[in-house]
Amino acid sequence: MKSPRRWTCCFWAFDAKKCLSAFPLTPLNASGIDEAAFVRLVERLVAAGVDSIGALGSTGNYAYLSVAERARVAQLAVQHAGDTPVMVGIGAVRTRDVLTLAEEAQQAGASAVMLAPVSYQRLSPEEVYGLFEDVTRALSVPLCVYDNPGTTHFTFSDELHGEIAHLPNVASIKIPGVPNDPAEAKARVARLRALIPSDVTIGVSGDAFAALGLNAGCEVWYSAIGGTFPKTMLVITRAAQAGDAEEATRLVERLRPLWQLFSETGGSLRVTAAAAELQGLVESPCLPRPLKAVDGEARQRLAALIDELALA
Repeated sequence: MKSPRRWTCCFWAFDAKKCLSAFPLTPLNASGIDEAAFVRLVERLVAAGVDSIGALGSTGNYAYLSVAERARVAQLAVQHAGDTPVMVGIGAVRTRDVLTLAEEAQQAGASAVMLAPVSYQRLSPEEVYGLFEDVTRALSVPLCVYDNPGTTHFTFSDELHGEIAHLPNVASIKIPGVPNDPAEAKARVARLRALIPSDVTIGVSGDAFAALGLNAGCEVWYSAIGGTFPKTMLVITRAAQAGDAEEATRLVERLRPLWQLFSETGGSLRVTAAAAELQGLVESPCLPRPLKAVDGEARQRLAALIDELALA
């Protein structure tokens, strides 16, 4: 197994400094994974200076790929990330496959892995704890707990997060968006922080909540749109890193038309895919069927927003 790169930020709390972890698409074409396009996306993130790369998250279409395809994506991400740490998603319906994916990610040299409790049958809290217990026992790299009830249909309690966070190698928790009120957001993060070890970071996802989460005490922004527009999202992250909460909030609010488009079209993936297609970063179509990037009037609005907001 290759020696994983040291995770210099985003995971261990004593290193964390408000980091951006950018999640690129895994583009597909008629032949399968569009390896050339994926490599371009990864190298673009490296050039922009993101703090880490999250391969095979929801934006990376992990649930639609075979174990072999995911192993290949992990290899490509690590090979082309240079010194930028790579976290690889390993979620799957069956623990056997999760363990295989974890081993493949470690063999590829991933710096960390990310695990969501994927299911067909609804999982109980005891089953989810058992999943993380089985997987962490087999790991030699840090693990990020992927809390995404919108896709997994499992809702973590803070108490369950606290129990899982004490397992070996658990290093970060990726939570959904925080409350819109800054005081309530800070209280929400504080409640979770009180239950987890000090060396486990809390990361916010849901791009519209980036400033709220970072200003409320989250150490990481796990960003879907950051995989396509890294420079814009880095400016927001660096403002929060500098302690300029007002500026970070202003920059996120400036992008509200984009967040609204996410909401209207069922989430960030279809918009992100269309944005990558519009910029010529990937072929069109780039998503695994039956998924489709936004089209029609929504795609026209997106094209206008990319220009108006200077996203590219």
